[in-house]
Amino acid sequence: MVFPKLSLILAALAASAVAAPAAEPQVTPAPNPVIARRATSCTFSGSTGAASASASAKACATIVLSNVAVPSGTTLDLSKLADGTTVIFQGTTTWGYKEWAGPLLNIGGNKITVQGAAGSVLNADGARWWDGQGGNGGKTKPKFFSAHSLTSSTITNLSIKNTPVQAVSINGCTGLTITGMTIDDSAGDTGALGHNTDGFDIGSSSNVMIDGAKVYNQDDCVAINSGTNITFQNGLCSGGHGLSIGSVGGRTDNTVDTVTFYNSQVTKSTNGIRVKASVGTTGKINKVTYNKITLSSISKYGVLIEQNYDGGDLHGTADTGVPITGLTIENVTGTGAVASSGYDVVVTCGSSTSCTGWTWSNVAVTGGKTYASCSNVPSVTKCS
Repeated sequence: MVFPKLSLILAALAASAVAAPAAEPQVTPAPNPVIARRATSCTFSGSTGAASASASAKACATIVLSNVAVPSGTTLDLSKLADGTTVIFQGTTTWGYKEWAGPLLNIGGNKITVQGAAGSVLNADGARWWDGQGGNGGKTKPKFFSAHSLTSSTITNLSIKNTPVQAVSINGCTGLTITGMTIDDSAGDTGALGHNTDGFDIGSSSNVMIDGAKVYNQDDCVAINSGTNITFQNGLCSGGHGLSIGSVGGRTDNTVDTVTFYNSQVTKSTNGIRVKASVGTTGKINKVTYNKITLSSISKYGVLIEQNYDGGDLHGTADTGVPITGLTIENVTGTGAVASSGYDVVVTCGSSTSCTGWTWSNVAVTGGKTYASCSNVPSVTKCS
C-alpha cells in the first residue's frame, strides 16, 4: 500500500528527473594539424641534403645539416623556416663550383636559432674563384650567406671558411644576435687573390648585435651601410679594411643611426676606423661610437672620417649631403700602429656644420704622416 502523501512526493521526484537536462559532454579540441605534422628533429646529409632540407623547411622543428654537400649553382635555401625553428650545422658543409651570383646559403624567419656544432665548418672553398678581382671582374663569384629578414633570431658559433667574395649579408633584420662567429678567408692573402671578402655587410636592419666575431679577410671587417641600433663588440679584425661605416649614400636607405663598435682589435689592416660619406648624395650618419679599439699594423689610415668618398677613399670633393653628427671616438690605442707611409688621422668635412657634435678623447694613433688636405676639421680633433 502506498500512502497518498508519499505517492505525491515520489511522482514529483520522477517528474524532476525527467525534466533535468542531460549534462553536456566534454569536447577535446582537435590538435592543430600544422603542429601535429611537424617533426621534432630532421637530419639531412650528403648531396641530397640541401634540397631535402629546403623542402622540409616548415615541417621540422629542428633541422640538422650533417656533412651536407650542396650541388654547384645551388643555394642551401632555408629562407622560409617556420617560426621557432632551430638549424644545426654538423661536420663540414661544402658547395660545388660554378660561376654565378649566389648566395650559397640563405636563412630567414622569425625566432630562428642557428647553431654550429663543435668542430663544424661551412667551407665554401673560395680559392676556386679567387683571381684577385673580387666583384670587380674576372670570374663571377657567388656571395656566401644571406642572413635576410631574420627577426628575434640568434646565430651562434658558426665557423665560415674561404668565401668567394662577401661573407655575411645582414639585411632587413630586426633583433638579430650573432655570437662567436669566425670568418676565415686568410688563405686569400696568398698572391693577393682574395678580394672583396667583406666580413659583415649590414643594411636596413635594427637591433643587431655581433659579439665575439673573428674576421680574417681582404676587405671591410664590418661595413654598415644603413641601419639603427647596431653593435659590434669584443671582435677581432685581421687583414682587411677595418671597422667601417658606409659608404653611406646612393642607396634606397641612407640612414645610419646609433651604432657602437666596442672593445675590439684591428690588426694587419689597411684602415683601423673608417666613416665614409659618399659625395653627391644625401643621407645621415648619426651617433656612431668607437670605444676601446686597439689598432696595430695599419698600412694606410689609422682613423679616416671622410665626406668625399667617391668610389674610393678621398677621391672626390667633400660635400654636405651626408652629415656626420654625434660621432664619438674614445679610448683608441694605436701608438706606433700606422706604417710610416700611412696617415694617423684624416678628416675631410664639406663644411663646419656638416660634422658637428663630435666627442674625441683618449685617442693615441701614431706612426704615420700628417695628411695635408684635411678640411673643416671639428675643433675637438685634428689631423695628425
